[in-house]
Amino acid sequence: MNNSKNQLLLITPPFTQLNTPYPATAYLKGFLNTKNSQSVQADLGIEVILKVFSKEGLINLFSEISKNTKELSENAERIFALKEEYISTIDAVILFLQGKNPTLAHLICQESFLPEAARFDQLEELDWAFGIMGNQDKAKHLATLYIEDISDIIVECVDEHFGFSRYAERLGMSANSFDEIYASLQKELTYIDKIFLEILANRMEIVQPQLVAFSVPFPGNLYASFRAAQFIKKHYPAVKIAMGGGFPNTELRSLSDVRVFEFFDFITLDDGERPIENLIQHLEGKRSITDLKRTFTLLDGKVAYINNSKDPDYKQAEVGTPDYSDLKLDSYISVIEIVNPMHRMWSDGRWNKLTMAHGCYWGKCTFCDISLDYIKLYEPVTASLLCDRIEELIAQTGQNGFHFVDEAAPPALMRALALEILRRKLTVSWWTNIRFEKSFSKDLCLLLKASGCIAVSGGLEVASDRLLELIDKGVSVAQVAQVTRNYTEAGIMVHAYLMYGYPTQTIQETVDSLEMVRQLFEIGILQSGFWHQFALTVHSPVGLDPLKYGVLKETEEIGTFANNDIQFKDKTGIDHNLFSYGLKKSLYNFMHGIGFDLQLQEWFDFKIPRTKILHNFIKTALNEEDAIFIKPSAKVVWIGNSPSIRYFTKTKKGREFEMAEVKIHTKKEVVVVAVSKSEGEWLMSIFELIAVSNKKVLSFQEVREHYEKSNTEDFEPFFYGKSMYVLRDAGLLIL
Repeated sequence: MNNSKNQLLLITPPFTQLNTPYPATAYLKGFLNTKNSQSVQADLGIEVILKVFSKEGLINLFSEISKNTKELSENAERIFALKEEYISTIDAVILFLQGKNPTLAHLICQESFLPEAARFDQLEELDWAFGIMGNQDKAKHLATLYIEDISDIIVECVDEHFGFSRYAERLGMSANSFDEIYASLQKELTYIDKIFLEILANRMEIVQPQLVAFSVPFPGNLYASFRAAQFIKKHYPAVKIAMGGGFPNTELRSLSDVRVFEFFDFITLDDGERPIENLIQHLEGKRSITDLKRTFTLLDGKVAYINNSKDPDYKQAEVGTPDYSDLKLDSYISVIEIVNPMHRMWSDGRWNKLTMAHGCYWGKCTFCDISLDYIKLYEPVTASLLCDRIEELIAQTGQNGFHFVDEAAPPALMRALALEILRRKLTVSWWTNIRFEKSFSKDLCLLLKASGCIAVSGGLEVASDRLLELIDKGVSVAQVAQVTRNYTEAGIMVHAYLMYGYPTQTIQETVDSLEMVRQLFEIGILQSGFWHQFALTVHSPVGLDPLKYGVLKETEEIGTFANNDIQFKDKTGIDHNLFSYGLKKSLYNFMHGIGFDLQLQEWFDFKIPRTKILHNFIKTALNEEDAIFIKPSAKVVWIGNSPSIRYFTKTKKGREFEMAEVKIHTKKEVVVVAVSKSEGEWLMSIFELIAVSNKKVLSFQEVREHYEKSNTEDFEPFFYGKSMYVLRDAGLLIL
């Protein structure tokens, strides 16, 4: 390891995800590579998990618990009584969850191998969920419950802050004042603190960095970043420490508490490439501290925000390919917390993370932080460059799964990316976040599927046209239904983000929204969803102009630490918290394919009004005929296999007709169409021109003109006829 004096250590503090690295440090390392600037990265979260969830780790854990004088709950008492069972099985289970010990699935599925505590109370639906052939997935779910049982005793007995994807999250949420976090940092180290600081110390000794930069994406990473910074300040006082990432970008924009800088020397905002480069140059003595970019620091004992650099931010084409080296990619563990096939994608499988476009191309939703640069500044990457990065990452990581972490992936770019993936004959699985807009036609969804798209997630938010208009979502419920139908019929899973408690939302609208969601699941065009309660943020249109949306702020005070969530009152006076349990319980059942025949009242323990939504609203919306008219500018692409042609003569009423039989082998069947000889010859020639392998994509108008040059018959009757509809099912797409 090169211990050059400008060594930079990039750290993701505990905890983010178990199954895949959070990508921020990999993005920064990839950028620094383009500048020949050396850096090392570490994900302390997965390293801590593997240390705790090991034979040695559990021996230490149960030893620590034995010192506990507090009376154990019945569940914790059971886990402690079975400690030898946990200690003897943990290493094999972790190897299995890492994909290194697949044959253990047979033992796990016998349900006599793993010790079971409270998390196993939900097992009655397993046979339905996984069936006979789902041994690996069923075992993964059982193993997940097993490690969650262990996490429960950790929380109860040794560290209340613990959580697999968050640590001390409560301390970081809505922390307008730094007081509570600061007080926690003066207390003795917790059990988990000691473990992750031991790992950090080891990494500091190996790397010998001059600068340590923490990426803090969520409130659940905040406390650990401060603990780590505190440790570095004490034991490595010469090392400079910086923080960036999603949490400071949204929460710390008005930071003024000087105590924060007892731990961190610098806190940067928004895109990290230029700020970190300027910071490195400053530490090398090549740049004045007053020439930094979007950086908080302490000057003359006061918090100063420095944004004097004239250097522009880097374009997305210039930031390089994410670099996952240094991370223990084969050590991440895949878990299945919920058996729903779409929901599991956040926790199961290793995904390389990429971004199609910086910011959001829509940028209007009134609940969203659209005033901030990470959403406001929209800049797409070309499909060609995206595929270059895909190929680099496959070579680097050995993984061909990709999660595009866009605010909302642009449909036109998704189309271009899919075409480029098919041209290059890449084998990839990918998923992303979208808006449910009408651009996602049946044919576009089929193209995305052919390129490897397996799932999309998108904001339905409140399934009410009045509220969708107020949110400025740019979609209607009927439109969402048609898009989710197109995706589902193409074989792409769909997850919907759902919202309740939006300003001025009535109880009737909440009930009607639930009925819309029920119908979407019952028809089978939505596979997964998640309800969250509306939160008012300072950077959203509602937060910037609350009176316009019927909202009264409960406090105008700006805190000295975090400022994002705003306490507010809705002029309706409705307590939306009451609906939380019923909405989530009903959705859990809908995702498992049950509960559709229950009255909505059954999900709530208080009186609700009857829905005003017709029982067949969604079905009616889906029956609306799509317009047959095709725009002249629409693109025509053939993604099927190369056809063959056979000529023959057909006799009818004493007349002979020269005919052609065009045959195409799809993956599942043989498709045959019979047309006139001239039409067959035209088809064979046009197939070559519209093949997905061609860089030039013909428009519908160009295809029409090509037909009319060699045929005397009218184009429309032929193109809208039976033969062409058969070909459209075999791979002819109008985009």
